[in-house]
This record gives sequence, C-alpha cells and structure tokens, in this order.
Amino acid sequence: MDGRDPAFLADVMLGRLAKWLRILGYDTKYLASTCAGPIPRSLLEGRVLLSRKKDTVAHYAGSFLIHSEKLEEQLKELREHYGLRPDRSRWFTRCLSCNVPLRKSTQEDARESVPEYVLYENIQDIRHCPSCHRYYWPGTHREKMFGQLEALGF
Repeated sequence: MDGRDPAFLADVMLGRLAKWLRILGYDTKYLASTCAGPIPRSLLEGRVLLSRKKDTVAHYAGSFLIHSEKLEEQLKELREHYGLRPDRSRWFTRCLSCNVPLRKSTQEDARESVPEYVLYENIQDIRHCPSCHRYYWPGTHREKMFGQLEALGF
C-alpha cells in the first residue's frame, strides 16, 4: 500500500465485516445484492474487493479472498495482510448504513430526531449522516462495541 488506509468494497457475503470496518473508520462500500454481471468499475475505483468467493477474487486484480466465516477471523485476516492499525479517533466516524463520514450535529438539527434525554446528555457527541439522515450518539451499544473491538485486538 502507499501509506494511506485502504478503501474496501465488500461483496454480498461480507455485510457484517463491512459494518465493522466502517465502525473502525475504514471507507467500506458494500454490495448488498448479488451482481448478475461484473462489478462496475466505478465501485472498484481505488478499492480492494473483499470476497469469500475464489472465482470473484480471481477475476479482479488486487482483490482479497476472505477465508473465514467468523467476523473475528475475517478482521484478523485483514489486519495481518494489510497491517490494519486503526486510529481510535476515527472509530465511529462513518455511517454504519451508507458509509458516508458523519458530521457533528447541532441541538437544533437533532431535536426532532433523537430522544430528549440523549439531546441533553450528549449534545457534544451527537453526529448525523448527511446522506441518509441517521443520528448517532454514544450509549451502551457503543460501549459494548468498544469492548468487542478491544477483545479483537484493536
């Protein structure tokens, strides 16, 4: 690699991996359905295609075959092959749904989209996706995810 973090394109078999790569802050597109034909070049531009299918990986130069069915092992494979050392300051900075970088939200913007207690307890930490308009804030689910990431060696 050229010193920059890799960007990924996960195929239909790797949705959970795509989500966790986004949690770690990696730019990861996801093919949510099986492609009837070749993967469009626009989706591959500068991305590493991740797949569990040998035929798919053989067809696309620079792609990477994921061997394991388990998320923990999949992340380990990527960490070992690409030397992934995600920066904790980038964790939870991408939309888990559409991969777009999150933006800081104002109290006015978030008022109608988050529970009132969240608004007042976390106003400095509320983020939103400018694409799909989902809102994110720290809570118990995030604490559990931090624990999982630490257990995975990140």
